[in-house]
Amino acid sequence: MRLIYPKALWRGDKNKAQIYLTFDDGPIPDITPQVLSILQKCDVKATFFCIGDNVRKYPGLFKQLLEQGHCVGNHTFHHKNGLKSDVSAYLTEVQQCAEYVKSKLFRPPYGKMKRSQYREIKRQNFQIVMWDVLAMDYDQRLTANQ
Repeated sequence: MRLIYPKALWRGDKNKAQIYLTFDDGPIPDITPQVLSILQKCDVKATFFCIGDNVRKYPGLFKQLLEQGHCVGNHTFHHKNGLKSDVSAYLTEVQQCAEYVKSKLFRPPYGKMKRSQYREIKRQNFQIVMWDVLAMDYDQRLTANQ
């Protein structure tokens, strides 16, 4: 994937002792308040890659993210898989989300998008942010210990 998206950000400076904690798909009432509470107790900031439709539905939660000093990024309006979307429809999703999430950070849902989508998103001056550790917390077959 790093070869497909060569200018995407995959990790920070290896010489610095720092971690960038990110959360995707929110804000949602069932989870986001709990995450914010834990982050606040630990005095930790994170970046939330938000789905535009969730921001539209839960503006108070989104405002809380910002008020607590967290960063936000664009995660499309409906969590679209770029590989299953044509270029125009995918870019519309990014632009719709940008109406609610004022950020030049972008993370593609599922970490997938077509090369043409990647090029156009870069051309629109978004910093595409990927990851190098994936918790797999979405997999309901995994136990808490796993």
